[in-house]
Amino acid sequence: MSELTAKATALLRMHDDFVLLPTVWDAWSARAVVDAGFAAISIGSNPLAASRGQQDGEDMTLDDALDGIARITSAVEVPVSADMESGYDTAPAELIERLLEAGAVGLNVEDTVHSEGRMRDPQEHADYIAGLRAAADASGVDVVINARTDAFVRPELHGADPVEQAVLRMQLAEQAGARALYPVKAPDPAALGAVLEAVSLPVNVVAHPQDGSAVGKLEAMRAMGVRRVTFGPMLQKALAASMTELVQPWR
Repeated sequence: MSELTAKATALLRMHDDFVLLPTVWDAWSARAVVDAGFAAISIGSNPLAASRGQQDGEDMTLDDALDGIARITSAVEVPVSADMESGYDTAPAELIERLLEAGAVGLNVEDTVHSEGRMRDPQEHADYIAGLRAAADASGVDVVINARTDAFVRPELHGADPVEQAVLRMQLAEQAGARALYPVKAPDPAALGAVLEAVSLPVNVVAHPQDGSAVGKLEAMRAMGVRRVTFGPMLQKALAASMTELVQPWR
């Protein structure tokens, strides 16, 4: 456990300034990113599922996801944060235990419960995060919980103003013990700025490796105060487009 403790601490310290965690999906992509010089990586549920011939939204089982995660963590020495969707209907203590067994020291957890077709209410999601925090603390590993809200992308599931919901959910997640916050796909600088002003934890923005995000490219995000960037499924999709272009002339 001491190795995991050290990796978790290292990952958390990277958030003190600014951290870019390229999003990978298998051992090959993980090694390629680490060889490029990155000191930590993230695993996206969407590209991981695609690499397995499955769908995002918890079409994978928890065992499926952990199998993919373990293959990646065994291929690299750097800290790894894994997308665990809404938790795969798993109690917080079990989820943390199994995540650590798979070798990851960070996780995303979102408020859309795919198995039930609903969104957790703000306090319910905060309570789940608090359970993860308590389990991580009990393990002695300061797991970096990146609390995600789908308030901007699934407004039909909460029926309220997306900005107000994102702010509320991120504030509650911060109070519950998250280490980073992820208001996924904030649509514009004003929406992201409202979240940044309301919280003190690092805020995660998803970006395309070439095109940037809805709030601009790397320097624009840093200037706004963003402290964490991941690629979601977009690195894999960009590579797929390049691969198609490469092989098409050989048809």
